[in-house]
Amino acid sequence: MIPRIPYDTWMAGRLGLEKLTRADLEAHQLERLNRTLVRAKTLSPFYSRHLANITRFPLQSLEEVADLPFTTPQDVREQGLSMLCVGQGEISRVVTLSTSGTTGEPKQLQFTGDDQDLTLGIFQSSMEQVARPGEPCFVLLPCATPGGVGDLLCTAIRKLGAHPTAHGAIANLKETALCMAEEDSCTLVGIPAQVLALARYCKARGMDVHVRSALLCTDYVSRAVASTLYDIWNCPVFEYYGMTEACYAGGMECAAHDGCHMHETDLLVEIVDPESGRVLPDGEEGEVVITSLLRRGMPLIRYRTGDISRILPEPCPCGSVLIRLEKIRRRKHCLLFLGERELSLSMADLDEALIPLPWLGKFGAELVQDGQGATLELSLGYFRNRDLSAMQEEVHAALCSISEIYKALEEGLLREKMTFEAMGDTISPSAAKRTIRVVTR
Repeated sequence: MIPRIPYDTWMAGRLGLEKLTRADLEAHQLERLNRTLVRAKTLSPFYSRHLANITRFPLQSLEEVADLPFTTPQDVREQGLSMLCVGQGEISRVVTLSTSGTTGEPKQLQFTGDDQDLTLGIFQSSMEQVARPGEPCFVLLPCATPGGVGDLLCTAIRKLGAHPTAHGAIANLKETALCMAEEDSCTLVGIPAQVLALARYCKARGMDVHVRSALLCTDYVSRAVASTLYDIWNCPVFEYYGMTEACYAGGMECAAHDGCHMHETDLLVEIVDPESGRVLPDGEEGEVVITSLLRRGMPLIRYRTGDISRILPEPCPCGSVLIRLEKIRRRKHCLLFLGERELSLSMADLDEALIPLPWLGKFGAELVQDGQGATLELSLGYFRNRDLSAMQEEVHAALCSISEIYKALEEGLLREKMTFEAMGDTISPSAAKRTIRVVTR
């Protein structure tokens, strides 16, 4: 029997209930939505203008949220300070964000102490599924900044009675592996590409590391990564989908590993048509839109995330009443162009195709456009001594398993170029999302 995700019990407790039901949850969402709207319209210069034409308060149903205007990343970049509902003196954490898919000026997100306390509770509930009291847990994320994601995770892990190691993002695979090998058993929280490199490094070097459970976050978690970690470490791998804009709230997989259960006491989640903005029914794919229901500093109302997904319509085998968001594979603006031809390709597509190659430790991708056309340039790191021509053939076959690439290669619209390097002990400690870089020469 699949255990229910801890979120239901945690959310029921926060609402003063013995058991969480959809009816109670949606009543809470509507009440908090109306409070957020009144507060934002009253205290935020941006929202007083943005919501000026919305005069029907309070809303009578959650469906009426569709009548509200969207908030966009451009609004946050250009109007961030005027979105605040508190004075600067109440802000305890400012995050400057320039993520994949973001162009122009970076976004500045601002959070109060109460906002961070709420995130701490979410992290603690999330880690109940991963860490056990008395168990070592390695936080392989940036941990140096007070109030940052790594620091909050360490605090949450301590509250569970487990023992966090604020390791930081991985820079030296050997040092990280040796540190973890000192424990009889441990759990970890980390960045998918880095943890994959660590696992394959340990296997290639014959280093015995016992990982009981792993939580991956900050970037797309491919099924190939989860499968590889399970094969090497025999451990379950959970995905956490968090958004910096929402002070790291989002959702997490349960033991069924079929979509992320969302933090619905804190977030109202919609799926809309990326072009028309029309709200789509459960099961249909579109753009993820969130409304923060409990954030005091900088609430987001109908914020367009740019992520493409769908709400899974079937009940979860774990029995949770919370909605599940399907694994996010791409963003709204991930289309590449080969002349006038659209190429729908994301790092997630490349991950699923390339990561099953057992010798692969890392890879990067660029789409280089010049007077001769377009070339997909891959830089690949490997751990095992392999024949170069064999690796090239394996990579080519993997790329051709992606229909968009296969068609473009067949039509002569795309070329491929590969460079290989033997991997040593060090990797980039960057926590940024990986993207396909587009270069014009």
